[in-house]
Amino acid sequence: MQTATEAGTPRVLIIDDDVQLCELVTEYLRREGMDAHAVHSGEAGTQQALTGDYSVVVLDVMLPGIGGFEVLRRIRAARGAVAHLPVLMLTARGDEVDRVLGLELGADDYLPKPFSSRELVARLRAISRRLQTALEVSQASHQSGTPFQPLRVGDLEINGATREAYRGKTRLDLTTAEFELLDLLLRTAGEIVTREMISKTALGRPLLPYDRSIDVHISNLRRKLGPNERGGERIKAVRGVGYLYARPGQSETEPGANE
Repeated sequence: MQTATEAGTPRVLIIDDDVQLCELVTEYLRREGMDAHAVHSGEAGTQQALTGDYSVVVLDVMLPGIGGFEVLRRIRAARGAVAHLPVLMLTARGDEVDRVLGLELGADDYLPKPFSSRELVARLRAISRRLQTALEVSQASHQSGTPFQPLRVGDLEINGATREAYRGKTRLDLTTAEFELLDLLLRTAGEIVTREMISKTALGRPLLPYDRSIDVHISNLRRKLGPNERGGERIKAVRGVGYLYARPGQSETEPGANE
């Protein structure tokens, strides 16, 4: 049986207690070719997310009973592929605390309310494209009989076909956004990557004013990666520009190597 991603149809789960909003959004998403479903409580949302075959979850922060943050925690604590299910958080406009907390807990991105249906579709399609690309790479590798060659930088290895990343022999537990971010940084190891490029590549959207999502994703990724083989920082901030993944043996005095 094909999964939603394999079938090429994004299957979206919306968890929001605003019934009228959910009806409008699901109708719009279906017109856009997506298979959209909605539930209106944290309990129902958790059950659906953990047992249903969904491509992405759209999760409101404010929910009756189990709140949105707890739903997110339970998804990320699950076993198997569902733990890596992309999650787009809906937050109140201007509530930076909720946005940062959601990202720290493992949300892939956020969308402030009120939002346009067109913007939601754009975010969902960006996520679906990344997952579909990985599926196509995996299928092409299988059909050709040639194993996909993972990218290796120092003790890190990342596989775009299986969407798995390893530090040595330890598998890294990364969200969709963190995987895309690490893939970009490793492919450009030793080079400065602008915040604009990171937002476009890892999040699939333009960089927004006063947007801290990239910084939070970088912080989460640093924590999961730990220090490099020499005990130093792997990902370095380049003030006012972006970030750089220090390639093995790169001197702290080389251009762009310092924070």
